[in-house]
Amino acid sequence: MLERLQKVLAAAGYASRRKCEQLILDGRVSVNGKLIRELGFKVDAGSDQIKVDHRPIVREQLVYLLLHKPRGVVTTVSDPQGRKTVMDLIQGDIKQRVFPVGRLDLDTSGLLLLTNDGKLANGLMHPKHEIHKTYLAKIEGRLSTAEAEQLRQGVLLEDGMTAPAQVAIRTGSAATTSLEITIHEGRNRQVRRMCEAVGHPVASLMRIQVAFLKLGQLPPGHFRQLSKQEVQRLYAETGI
Repeated sequence: MLERLQKVLAAAGYASRRKCEQLILDGRVSVNGKLIRELGFKVDAGSDQIKVDHRPIVREQLVYLLLHKPRGVVTTVSDPQGRKTVMDLIQGDIKQRVFPVGRLDLDTSGLLLLTNDGKLANGLMHPKHEIHKTYLAKIEGRLSTAEAEQLRQGVLLEDGMTAPAQVAIRTGSAATTSLEITIHEGRNRQVRRMCEAVGHPVASLMRIQVAFLKLGQLPPGHFRQLSKQEVQRLYAETGI
């Protein structure tokens, strides 16, 4: 399969896609003995001989992690404000350069996938695949039957109507309601905005499931590697 040269270099763990583009522009990359300076140049990573600074590249081993992101940790590779990131939680344990699949906002905890498999990551995040994500939300006030039905049918946000959601109320009182809500869209802070739209701000939010993968009893700040069977099933669910 033909892929852009900079994408292959990034997948091999040399640097970010942008930095790999600069390697090409600087004349440091060759393919089958020919110096390449064209960013659109495509290669077959399985058969073409690719070198950086005259040294053959070695494709990085693919890694798939399921992390329990704690509240207060940023879902980025680095943070200019110096805040703790999800990468700090795996530093020293994982040699490969991985990245988060999607985002959880600063105040949301729970299941986050990290990988260096760009193909699978894109498949999981693409809206057309409708990968379900389940959250446990604690909201202010008692959620009425009518309000729960609003969430199920879709609510109007500033960026348009949301797709129907699955909603199950766990516990409820006059002060707070705990509910499970499952969505397949990936809008920014979507669950929080949906609950606010029906009059119930979110007090706490945790993602407990992505597709068939469950957070389970994994402690905050800890991670585990996905099994080969789990990776294969994710590929099957995305249809890529």
